[in-house]
Amino acid sequence: MEGHELAMACAKELSEKKAQDIVLINVSDQTVVCSYFVIASGKSTTQVRALGDNVDEQLKKKYGIEPIRTEGLREGRWAVLDYGDVVVQIFNEESRKFYYLERLWDSGRNIEHYDDL
Repeated sequence: MEGHELAMACAKELSEKKAQDIVLINVSDQTVVCSYFVIASGKSTTQVRALGDNVDEQLKKKYGIEPIRTEGLREGRWAVLDYGDVVVQIFNEESRKFYYLERLWDSGRNIEHYDDL
């Protein structure tokens, strides 16, 4: 599973646990680090941790996919799960507004809102 399909699987798991404002950003033309960012928000540090844990658990269970590395899950302000081709970033509301990654990576046609798909 690669690229858009993996990003959609991550977004689906986030959505099922009530993540907010889920976006998929195709960054393949802008960086060699990965093809997609999946960005979502949680209402609290507890929800950020739960969202990250759920994505990790469900991708292992359903697809046998484990992240290459994870960061920030314990703190719950900004969690990152790196799946190689897809990097999932989950923020609490304050951190999402501060970093505003969509602004940095938006090229005009590369952002999909999960609710719209």
